[in-house]
Amino acid sequence: MFEFLFKRTASKSSEPDPVVAEQVAATAQSASRRAEQVARAQAVAGNEAAAAEFIISSEFADARLIAAEHVHTLPLLEKVHAAMRNTDRRVAKLMQGRIDLIRHLTAETQRAQASIDTAQRLLHDEKLSPNQVAELDRLWQVIKSTPELAAAFGTARAALAARLEAQVALQRAVIDAVAAVRSLAAAGGTAAELAQALERLDLEHAQHTQSPERASLPKHLLTDFSVARTQAHSALQGLQQHQAAFDARQAALQQWQAQDSAALDADTLRRAWSALPRLPESPLSDSLQQQFAALLASVPAPTAAPAPAAEAAPRKVKEARALPPKEAGEQFFKALDGMEAALQEGLLHVASEHDKTLRDSKHGRLTPAQADRLAHVRAQFKQLADWARWGGNVSREELVKAGEELPAQGLSMSELAKKVGSLRERWKSLDTLSGPAPKSLWERFDAACSVAYAPAAQHFKQLAEERQGNAAKAQELINETAALAAQQSTDWKQVAAASQRVRQAWTRLGTIDRKEKKRLDAEFGAALDALSKPLETQRQIETARREQLIVEVGLLKPSERNTVDMLRALQDKWQELAKALPLERRAEQALWQRFRAACDDIFAKRKETAHAADHERREHLHAREALCASLETAVIPDGDDKARTAAIHQLLRDTRAAWNATGPVPRASEGKIEQRYQAAVASVQGQADAITERAGAAQANALRDKLRLCQALETAVNDGGEQAQAQAWGERWSALPPLDAHYERSLHQRFAAAQAALDSDSRAAYARQLQANLPRLQEEVLRLEIVAGVDSGAEYARDRLKMQVEVLQSSLKSGQKPLTQVSQLMQLCAIPALSDVRTASRIEALLRRIGAGAK
Repeated sequence: MFEFLFKRTASKSSEPDPVVAEQVAATAQSASRRAEQVARAQAVAGNEAAAAEFIISSEFADARLIAAEHVHTLPLLEKVHAAMRNTDRRVAKLMQGRIDLIRHLTAETQRAQASIDTAQRLLHDEKLSPNQVAELDRLWQVIKSTPELAAAFGTARAALAARLEAQVALQRAVIDAVAAVRSLAAAGGTAAELAQALERLDLEHAQHTQSPERASLPKHLLTDFSVARTQAHSALQGLQQHQAAFDARQAALQQWQAQDSAALDADTLRRAWSALPRLPESPLSDSLQQQFAALLASVPAPTAAPAPAAEAAPRKVKEARALPPKEAGEQFFKALDGMEAALQEGLLHVASEHDKTLRDSKHGRLTPAQADRLAHVRAQFKQLADWARWGGNVSREELVKAGEELPAQGLSMSELAKKVGSLRERWKSLDTLSGPAPKSLWERFDAACSVAYAPAAQHFKQLAEERQGNAAKAQELINETAALAAQQSTDWKQVAAASQRVRQAWTRLGTIDRKEKKRLDAEFGAALDALSKPLETQRQIETARREQLIVEVGLLKPSERNTVDMLRALQDKWQELAKALPLERRAEQALWQRFRAACDDIFAKRKETAHAADHERREHLHAREALCASLETAVIPDGDDKARTAAIHQLLRDTRAAWNATGPVPRASEGKIEQRYQAAVASVQGQADAITERAGAAQANALRDKLRLCQALETAVNDGGEQAQAQAWGERWSALPPLDAHYERSLHQRFAAAQAALDSDSRAAYARQLQANLPRLQEEVLRLEIVAGVDSGAEYARDRLKMQVEVLQSSLKSGQKPLTQVSQLMQLCAIPALSDVRTASRIEALLRRIGAGAK
């Protein structure tokens, strides 16, 4: 039975599992599709549209990433990014990076083009200031544009610089012209010279005012030039007047001097001389005055007899009687002239005023001509008054008719009131111009105006009642406002709503009498101030808090990591403050706009900083790749081992300094570039280690050979070798390569001492010293074996144990600096002593262990 079950189980296990077979088939099919899509992704190179469609439709991330390398156009990048944002993080990140780069470059180009447009606008602007050009330069410094835009900006900037230089030259020229004109006014010279210089400066100033850069001239320069030119022109006119006066006096003097002195009259000459233009005091005027005095001295004195007093007195009395009183006559004739002028112009009321003045004035006896003139003027006045009275009655009839027709015209109340008022004013003016009107005509006019004005009177009465009702409502609103103010509530939101409500209710009130309006406005203003003053104080506090939030937003650093969280916290705090107490709409909106602008500026700077940081990281990556490439392709110059090792170490130090000087790289490439750098450094360091190892081995071999030569020479000294061999020993020493300075000095001293003992009579004594130093040499060998951790052999086990205790005790002593293994080996090699084969082998073992330090 067990055999049957075993066979059945074996038969079942030999059959294939359908699930496993299906999984294997699905895996094979998936691998086939993957390979097919990878091939398709590689085939879409150069066709961005096909690559974008493939990325959206592909089901394998590796194939999508390969195809994503071929998409570079912004619309396709945005399309792929929108499709892969929640599907493939690598592709979405790649698309986002390229989109940000394109937008950054576009923004840079737009800013550069805007700067160029600004430069062109400034170039054609009439008023160009250096501050505008400095601001343009500051904006351009932060722009990294294409060479084409840089060339265009450079051309425009050079033109702006030329304009600024032209402005400076023009201002300098105008300043010089002002100084030149001022100097003309103070300088001496003839009138012709001054006129010529002034004309030349006027021409230059006309050229300055026609310059294309004339708008850049300060206004005070033009004013200063005008003032200076006026002063110079005044000086020129003075010179010309003085010259003309001098010429006139000189011509008159020459004319009088040419006449016979007997025919001249001294008084006539003096009056004529005084009538001539005066000259300022000068040597020329003094000369002319002296000549005139000489001329007067040559004229004979007059001998005319005086007129009899009897004839002069009656003439003066007659003239005095013919003249009227001076003041009265002037006032009378002035009023008479005014009356004639008013009658000619038809101004009856003005003529009436002058007639009243004539009747009230006191004047003397009039001449017949004056009396006739007065009578004629008054006749004209009476005739004009009669005509005016007749015309006034005709005009009054027309006013009565117009008043009776007013009710049928259907005018508005305000126009009707204006019409009636205008008619009454015209009636009053006719009373002034044409005299009083008949009583019957006045009654007709008054009745017509009263009938016409009745609807307006009713309307205005109704308005007055409405104004009274509005005044009562206003008083109620004032009482309500005062009651709200007395409550002193701290619910500022409710207080703000109540204040807004009563203010709006006050504005919706109708018209109120002007006297009542003034009083009610004052009372409402006082009540509203009592209600709003605490609210305004609280709003000032809230405004200060919002201002502080704006300042805090401005103090945030966009580059810090927690800036976004802090900014969101400030935004939440702003919302809390706005809900607790809303400010006035205009103030709230202005503060919100500033706060929002500050927040947007932070986000924009963060985005720009992120773009700039990505760009800098990519530049740092390129720099580090170049450093890795320089290490990977570094060629070590030929030469001795020390120079090559120093060159390698210098190369590594310089590369490390340059590596540390670069900033961070993209996070995705950080590990890869670090591995590449470490591999390159390890490769170069391996070369240095190989050179160092070869140099250490060579030093160790040379140390071993020279130590053997010293031991052989000491053995020869001990065995009694010939003196003739001393030169051969020196040649053997010179043939060996040199050691490090310390080892070379120590071994050379040991070798020289043995060589000297070989060539002298003290060889026996030196041989005894060599034999005596053998225990010390063995002791130092054992000590160094303990320090270096080299096995000393079983025969030295007891001595090694004892020596270990001594070494430990010496190391525990304070104030002693332990020697290094290299120093101890150097001391060991410097001990002149005979050594047996065992000791020599032990020394060579120490050389192999720590001899590399003897470089």
